[in-house]
Amino acid sequence: MTTTQLFIEVGTQLEETSGLLQYGLVALFAAIPIVEIFVVIPIAIGLGLDPLVTGVAAFAGNTASVVLLVAFQQRLATWWHRRRGTAADGDGVGGRARARRIWDRYGLPGLALAGPVVTGIHIAALVGLAAGSKARAVAWWTTVSIGVWTVVFVVASVYGLSLLGIA
Repeated sequence: MTTTQLFIEVGTQLEETSGLLQYGLVALFAAIPIVEIFVVIPIAIGLGLDPLVTGVAAFAGNTASVVLLVAFQQRLATWWHRRRGTAADGDGVGGRARARRIWDRYGLPGLALAGPVVTGIHIAALVGLAAGSKARAVAWWTTVSIGVWTVVFVVASVYGLSLLGIA
């Protein structure tokens, strides 16, 4: 699925629902690693959903998925390596290279703050854990990052749509 198709599908699903279910879908879409907050917030606000409620729902969905990932990362890694019959050492996932470079230069705070727009917050959290950060610190910094980026995306979406005369 291309990025354009992904945007269209998210928008279609949001348009086909109404009321609180729309905000439930915003939270659900924000929890999905490929979609996250940077896709769902502009689409939801562009469709006329309340920016404040959209931001809260997106923040809650994205944060919940990352906190669950951090909490269960070790169990998931053990299960995955048993299933594949590989050792659980190293961070050999190709998508982690960019996140690892950010980690080496800026540490956990930099990785978490850059994560939503550079690698996706889920990969950033996994790299932070693989680099030896404590789960509580990863959860804290990713939550702060999601909060900051949620505000940025909501404000940018509202302002951008008003500049275009859409909202």
